[in-house]
Amino acid sequence: MRAEARREVLLLGAVLLLVAGGGLAWWADAPAAARLVWAAADVVTLVPAVVWVAADLRARRWGADLLAVLALVSTLAVGEFLAGAIVAAMVATGRVLEAGAQRRASRNLTALLDRAPRVAHLRTATGHETVPVDAVRPGQLIVVLPGEVVPVDGVLPGGGTFDESALTGEPLPVSRPADDTVHSGVVNAGAAVDVRASAAAADSAYAGVVRLAEEAAARTAGVARIADRVAVWFLPASLLIAALAWLLTGEAERAVAVLVTATPCPLLLAVPIAVTGGMSRASKAGVVVKDGAALEALGRASVLLMDKTGTVTRGRPEITDIVCAPGHDVAEVLAHAAGVEQYSPHVLAAAVVRAAASAGVAPAPAGDITEEVGSGVRGRVGARRVRVGRSRRTDLPSWARGAARRGRLDLASVLWVEFDGEPVAALLAKDPIRPDAARTMRRLRAAGIGEVRLLTGDRVDNAREVAAMLGLDDVHAEVTPAEKVAEVDAARARGVTVMTGDGVNDAPALAAADVGVALGSRGATAAAQAADAVILDDRLDRLADAAEIARRSHRLAVQSAVAGTLLSLVAMLAAAGGFLVPIAGALVQEAIDVVVILNALRALGDRKTHGPAPAAMVRRFESEHERLLPARAAVRQAADALAEGATPTADTAVRTACSLLIEQLLPHEEAEETELYPALAAALGGPEGTVTMSREHAEIGRLARRLQRHLAEAPDGIQPDQVDDLRATLYGLDAVLTLHFAQEEEAYFTLPST
Repeated sequence: MRAEARREVLLLGAVLLLVAGGGLAWWADAPAAARLVWAAADVVTLVPAVVWVAADLRARRWGADLLAVLALVSTLAVGEFLAGAIVAAMVATGRVLEAGAQRRASRNLTALLDRAPRVAHLRTATGHETVPVDAVRPGQLIVVLPGEVVPVDGVLPGGGTFDESALTGEPLPVSRPADDTVHSGVVNAGAAVDVRASAAAADSAYAGVVRLAEEAAARTAGVARIADRVAVWFLPASLLIAALAWLLTGEAERAVAVLVTATPCPLLLAVPIAVTGGMSRASKAGVVVKDGAALEALGRASVLLMDKTGTVTRGRPEITDIVCAPGHDVAEVLAHAAGVEQYSPHVLAAAVVRAAASAGVAPAPAGDITEEVGSGVRGRVGARRVRVGRSRRTDLPSWARGAARRGRLDLASVLWVEFDGEPVAALLAKDPIRPDAARTMRRLRAAGIGEVRLLTGDRVDNAREVAAMLGLDDVHAEVTPAEKVAEVDAARARGVTVMTGDGVNDAPALAAADVGVALGSRGATAAAQAADAVILDDRLDRLADAAEIARRSHRLAVQSAVAGTLLSLVAMLAAAGGFLVPIAGALVQEAIDVVVILNALRALGDRKTHGPAPAAMVRRFESEHERLLPARAAVRQAADALAEGATPTADTAVRTACSLLIEQLLPHEEAEETELYPALAAALGGPEGTVTMSREHAEIGRLARRLQRHLAEAPDGIQPDQVDDLRATLYGLDAVLTLHFAQEEEAYFTLPST
């Protein structure tokens, strides 16, 4: 326990002993001794209270503490020592409760500080060498032993399993594949793993969070802002009522009774408890808030400005669609493409390798790899010459021209895969919208954010597409960091403004906003240092968690302050009228305190009304979505192949698509219907939450059966009169599957975090 907290506990203990000692003396028929002991309790509290008020006045603020000092002084002046002792006990209790609430709020931050790694193990030819963590440099290979905290951000050469609960709140270990990134601060939950450092310790994600935690621990939370705003008028009103009671009746005891009853413990206790309780809840939800003032501002926010890349989108390109030439399939194309791309450091090459891994396709052995700067990568897989990159041909076949058009229409980059100089597939790459983004926008609107705008340096067409998909109010694209600051300043004129971003270029705007919220998992320490709050993991929906918690904490703080103040005003008027003597006034004030403190303590609770989502099951079906990419692509490929009519190539493509539907996709849909959806009922508030998805399952099954019947009628090959209906069936399946998978990923696969 820190020294200040110990002093507060000692003060409370001393005051309670003196109050009890005075009571014993009174019971022993020694009223003079009792009054002397109660006066001592008053003085013991008055001395530190004067110090607190003097500190406030030096900082040019005055508020709730000043009334407590006046009440203590007035009880001493008129000899109401028991009333003064009760006020003293109230004030001392308030200090202890406030300190306890702040300690609870900072407990998770302290845990982060305690877990900060001090050493790292550099890989050597004979094992590893232990060095200070600050000695690690980007590019060096380190070993993380079982149970150790990953000391720096890096890349996993061979994959691993990690406990990320300290940063994300996710209780189950997370398996990360080879070449995936791992952030400092997570714990190795498996065997010893190698990590190729991508940043020095000082520049890693965890270091930024630690610096933020140290700053938060060193600062006194600005939890008194609401209290001081109320005290601005409450203090003069109390003094006026006390003065009038004395002047009109000539009885100083009435003025003392008013001041005792006016002791503002609803402000001294309830408001700090509500706000620091909200900070504690936010910290547990994965959002570190620097101080109570930031949480209070977030609770009043009405405008949200958001960066796009890395904030609303994933921040890295992904292969979103694959168009194959007739006679080639997705698995073949991905194996060859990943075989040559795995040796390239290009960001699009990494996207190809991830797409193959997600589809369960192993990269084919490749050799003779050559990087063509700005053009692509080529190599040899078996007897084939394979190239992946930009197209160098102008005479594209019809299927390729259609694929290029799809890329333009979808605002996607196109990577061409060539075998022996001939294009065989087009890989469409985009920076996809985060699956939790749409849900987050809805929750933010419900939490009181009335205006959401996108600020990005990206191209206008991409930015407008993202804004339209998420239903945002406006978009400003191709803006510089200085222009972002100007947009923030303009937004602040319309209301309390929150800015969210993750990059160094967002730091000025984060600092300029009323509340800056940074996504801290990518190591953007400049953004984290400029922000008022940091989301510790890579989930945007933590922003909605923080907004909901802040809104509720602010509401409870205001409720407690206003209700307690109004009740105190009623009690003051009763005291001024002679209906409450000082001792009774102190007891009434204690009762008011209990009511408002209990209300404020609700900020520490969780308002979740539904059960938790089955995280392991959700992750299972989410990974199956990725592995089903070849099956889904085969449906569209079969429909495209029918454009040439009832050819043998089209017949093969349709039968392949039907086989993949029956053997892979329909069993997945059936398992979702019988296993996943019933398990999600608790998280969604009942079985009605999955009705729409179940209807889509039925439609997918209907179209698949229709496709089967088509093929049953043409055992020797598709007939020309079947082509139109087959194309309609396949394109319909493709559309329903695309929508259904997107809905599940947005609505269900984001549930474990919320």
